[in-house]
Amino acid sequence: GGPRRLLLVSNSTLHGAGYLGHCQQHIKSFLGEKVKRVLFVPYALHDRDAYARTAREKFESLGYGLDSIHESCDPVEAVRKSEAIFIGGGNTFRLLKALYDNSLIQEIRKRVLEDGIPYVGSSAGTNVATISINTTNDMPIVYPPSLQALGLVPFNINPHYLDPDVKSTHMGETREERIRQYHEEPNTPPVLGLREGAMLLVEGDKATLQGVTGARLFLRGKKPTEHEPGTDFSFLLIDSNLQNL
Repeated sequence: GGPRRLLLVSNSTLHGAGYLGHCQQHIKSFLGEKVKRVLFVPYALHDRDAYARTAREKFESLGYGLDSIHESCDPVEAVRKSEAIFIGGGNTFRLLKALYDNSLIQEIRKRVLEDGIPYVGSSAGTNVATISINTTNDMPIVYPPSLQALGLVPFNINPHYLDPDVKSTHMGETREERIRQYHEEPNTPPVLGLREGAMLLVEGDKATLQGVTGARLFLRGKKPTEHEPGTDFSFLLIDSNLQNL
C-alpha cells in the first residue's frame, strides 16, 4: 500500500473538449495546492518539444509550472527532484523503451510508491503505470527490453476501451476478445477496460472509478462485469492472484 497517489486517465482528449479538458478539474483537485511544478514525460511521442509545449500550456492554465524531462541533462535527477509526475499518451512501446533506456523504471517507482509524489498518467502513461503493457492497443513500433512496466498497481488497464459496434460489419476481433485471449495465458492479472472519459483515482489502498463513462472489468476465468463511475475498485489493489478468487 503505502502513500501512493495515482490518477490514471483513459485518454487525453475527449470529443468536444481540448487537451486534458475533460479531466482538468480532476487533475487540479488531485495535485492540490502543495504541488507547484509537474515533471512531464513526453517519451510516447516523437516530437517531444511540441508535446511539451502543449502540456505546459495546459498545466500553466491550471496554475502549475511544468518541466519536461527531455529537456533535462540528467533524467534520473529530474525524477528524484520532482514534486509530481505526468506521463502523457502516444505509443506505449516507444514510451516504455525510453523509460528503460533512461533508467527511470526504479526511480519513478521509488518516488511514487515510497515518497508518495502524485502520478498522473493518460493513455500510454496509464498503461505503463500498471504491471505490464501486454494489454495496450498500440503497435510495437520499437522493442523495449521488457513488457514489464512500472507496476504502481498490481493489475493491467486497457485505456480507450471500446465496446463492440452492433451495426459494424467489421469481422475482426473485438477488444473484449483480445483481452480474453490475454487471460487464456496462465497467471495473468485482472484487466480494467477504461472507456474514453473514465479515470481511476488511487489513494493508498483505495481505488475509485471517476469520470463520465463506466469501465469493464475482466478477471481471468470469469465473465466480464460492468461498472459505473463511483465504483470502489480497492479490491484490485490487493496483490494476490485475483484470478484465483
